[in-house]
Amino acid sequence: MANKSDSRHWRIVSRTVAYKGFYQLDSVKFEHDLHAGGTSALVERELFVRGNVVGVIPYDPRTDCVVLLEQFRIGAMHESPDPWLIEIVAGMIDTGESPEQVAIREAREEAGLKLDKVQLVSQYLASPGASTEEVYIYYAETDLTGIEGHYGLEDEQEDIRAMVVPAAQAFEWMDQRVIKNALSIIGLQWLKLKRAGLV
Repeated sequence: MANKSDSRHWRIVSRTVAYKGFYQLDSVKFEHDLHAGGTSALVERELFVRGNVVGVIPYDPRTDCVVLLEQFRIGAMHESPDPWLIEIVAGMIDTGESPEQVAIREAREEAGLKLDKVQLVSQYLASPGASTEEVYIYYAETDLTGIEGHYGLEDEQEDIRAMVVPAAQAFEWMDQRVIKNALSIIGLQWLKLKRAGLV
């Protein structure tokens, strides 16, 4: 595979699957043009291959509250006090759906919410030095009355607690590092700006 952009070139020399389970790890060899001229030596890297991710911030302007979820995350095993993280609604794009459709579906599956319309507020590469993952964050206004409880799909082994939290409390948790993952922090920072009339 080769690519050219504004006279800059890069090329995949080889790519093989090193591991395939719930996620996939590829071994990739590539080369690319150097800023000072010429071509790099052959670079070999492992690439974490996974579906893109969608997050959504469900907000009730009437009560000034948001929905946050709590669930176990194995990647947080060394975190204090424990690996149960507080996050916004999120899920992988692993079907033929658009990111917007995934946001609406995940809100229903993870928090029992009915979202009719969502607004894209951020799109970014999660960790492009090592992963293919791209993240889409949406915002939706909705009625949050009576949605607290336990949710998740049994066939995906999800165990999710949905909480309705005052926005000010969510921002305080973000500042205190109770909320730790980038997707949730970026989404809540955007909501904080929106409430201040800055976006």
